Amino acid sequence: MGFLRIIRKWALRDKMPIREIARRTGVSRNTIKKYLRTGIVEPEFQILDRPSKLDPYAEKLTGWLLSEQRKSRKERRTAKQMHADLVQLGFDGSYERVAAFVRNWKGERQRAQHTTDRGVFVPLVFQPGEAFQFDWSEDWAYVGGERLKLQVAHIKLSHSRAFLVRAYLLQTHEMLFDAHWHGFRVFEGVPGRGVYDNMKTAVDRIGVGKKRDVNARFLAMTSHYVFDPEFCNPAAGWEKGQVEKNVRDARHRLWQLMPAFPDLNALNEWLEERCKLLWAETPHGRLPGNIADIWDAEKAALMPLPTMFDGFVEQSKRVSPTCLIAFDRNRYSVPASFANRPVSLRIYPERLVIVAEGHVVCTHERIIERSHRQPGRVIYDWHHYLAVVQRKPGALRNGAPFVEMPEGFRKLQDHMLRRPGGDREMIDVLSLVLHHDEQAVLCAVEMALEAGVPTKTHVLNLLHRLVDGAPIDQPDVTPPAALSLNKEPEANVARYDGLRTTGGTRHAS
Repeated sequence: MGFLRIIRKWALRDKMPIREIARRTGVSRNTIKKYLRTGIVEPEFQILDRPSKLDPYAEKLTGWLLSEQRKSRKERRTAKQMHADLVQLGFDGSYERVAAFVRNWKGERQRAQHTTDRGVFVPLVFQPGEAFQFDWSEDWAYVGGERLKLQVAHIKLSHSRAFLVRAYLLQTHEMLFDAHWHGFRVFEGVPGRGVYDNMKTAVDRIGVGKKRDVNARFLAMTSHYVFDPEFCNPAAGWEKGQVEKNVRDARHRLWQLMPAFPDLNALNEWLEERCKLLWAETPHGRLPGNIADIWDAEKAALMPLPTMFDGFVEQSKRVSPTCLIAFDRNRYSVPASFANRPVSLRIYPERLVIVAEGHVVCTHERIIERSHRQPGRVIYDWHHYLAVVQRKPGALRNGAPFVEMPEGFRKLQDHMLRRPGGDREMIDVLSLVLHHDEQAVLCAVEMALEAGVPTKTHVLNLLHRLVDGAPIDQPDVTPPAALSLNKEPEANVARYDGLRTTGGTRHAS
């Protein structure tokens, strides 16, 4: 990870020649060119989930440590005594595992209680394109007729102080990646450094001093956009004071004056336009001019915007026998051919992508329900169940996925299910969407319903005419008088009696 990141930084940001990179790293020029050409930013390997033997006893041990903190120092149990007590409860792990847990717990508690001298500060000055600061906040807004608590991303350029505010429903990895993309898009470039607090989506573990175990996906994003992440000390928000002040200012600049919005996209569009207006209205303070003027001058120092980072979070799921996977209290349908099989779920801010065997199987719009009082939803795609009803046609009548079919298909189903064998004919009509455009099939169905002939053969006839471009309705033709017959033919079946055998003549029968 670090080696690929260094190569991309030298080549893309420092504009170092390939020959010089090869000399410094000892890697051939062809290998370096391959890395840069393919855009590899993180190695692909499988991380095994290795649970600890102490996990079932972690809550118990934490309770003991809290109770011991209330006692005097001489009365507290040691880590060795706690290990012996855990062994009596069935724990068969080593003492070192318990000691490491106690050591980490005490370190986190000390950092939480740590205080520093908050009375003296040093003013900070940033060069153009040097850094940006990022933070989250919580605010409320009326979206879709409901008052929602939103997770708000704040990103701010440290030199020009240009900022962007964007609202989400969650503070997850995919939302974090999306906020960075929109921030760099609005700023029209990428600074060289990003300043963060120790949020869980970026830092897996806080070490001593500035040492951090950075999340792999977060580090992949920084490698893609080629900037260096920098993390503040715990409980030291003044180290990124610009964005902290932006959180406070946004409440009376934006949220207190905000109208109601139909959806979250409309809210974010309003926030983006409002932020740009505030750039022009707000003086910079340290430099002459407003924020928009300084940002316009800073754009030349920003790295050109690369392509959007594919910011998804991947989870492994197993498809149920009813062709569903569960995520975030909701269930989503998957094609029936993948039932009872493992698949990968790629989570984006607004959609879910199901991948199997290296190929995208299907995509669903993501449903985020914040209220836990409501039951989870089931999102069906009736196309996924066509292979099932072809083998089990009786499931079509009351199948839950087929309730969401277009109106034309449901009307045709009502007509066909009244006749014997109509369920199989209806399945044959629905299966046409696997080979033809769905809108063309739906148009043929609606035309058959209008003609009063809701049958499979008529729908097929109309569909073939639509596909071949043949006219559906033939115009009425009135023949001219010159073509009228002088003698109209008679419908006389007695003429066929002459074909019968007479006078010994034998005809073929």
